[in-house]
Amino acid sequence: MSRAYRYSLNGSVLEPGALQLEAEHLSLRFGGVQALTEVGLVVRQGEVHAVIGPNGAGKTSLINAVSGLYRPQRGSIRLHADRVHELTRARPSKIARWGVARSFQNIELFRHMTVLENLLLGRHVHMRHNVFSALVYHGPAQRQEIRHRELVEEVIDFLELQPVRKRTVGTLPYGFQKRVELGRALCIQPALLMLDEPMAGMNAEETEDMARFILDVNELAGVTVVLIEHDMGVVMDISHRVTALDFGRVIADGTPAEVAADPAVVEAYLGVAA
Repeated sequence: MSRAYRYSLNGSVLEPGALQLEAEHLSLRFGGVQALTEVGLVVRQGEVHAVIGPNGAGKTSLINAVSGLYRPQRGSIRLHADRVHELTRARPSKIARWGVARSFQNIELFRHMTVLENLLLGRHVHMRHNVFSALVYHGPAQRQEIRHRELVEEVIDFLELQPVRKRTVGTLPYGFQKRVELGRALCIQPALLMLDEPMAGMNAEETEDMARFILDVNELAGVTVVLIEHDMGVVMDISHRVTALDFGRVIADGTPAEVAADPAVVEAYLGVAA
């Protein structure tokens, strides 16, 4: 992707390896269900950081807390950018403007709209013109619209969506819909991209394509990626660091090889210790 895409609209440029996301002592309860207990997570600029664990381990609850959909009863979440942003009580729209984007485990697209229209919606958090300038569509509003459209076109080219750009999303194959959802998140132009099982339900070819896109986003655009994924082959291939959860607690954290060999992780997945 071009240098224009690399430039983060929130104004932050962190050095590779610098602390970017920091969650401490996160606890989240829904009635009598404890989803997260004293969870800590450290994500550094330029990483692909995988979060793994069995079903019900708390993975989606964790990124829902980071993106502002859930509010933990205890703990803090901080984003390091142009300044330190406290995410724990911030609205999702504000967190998006600070440079955090996410996809969903279940596709959350406007199925009756085209691919292009869905991607343009990803730019709404960066719209700055006032009502009058938008209505008359001249001057700053027009120039801003052109800049937004240029970035969307770049995402379309990057994700190889040109052949389906005018197609209604609901008519697309599942793999393309997942790609469009990734594209909409990229149109926010995030510094931190959180992906909730982006390969779920895909065949081998679609999984390989998605893994390639994620790596290119990370390496070419400089976007840090937090990835929830069950496919351990993908995790081992593309992740720099892995955090493993089980029953809402962190049971391991380290390189992919270290976490895969951890007895607690083996037991969580297989039911027996190594």
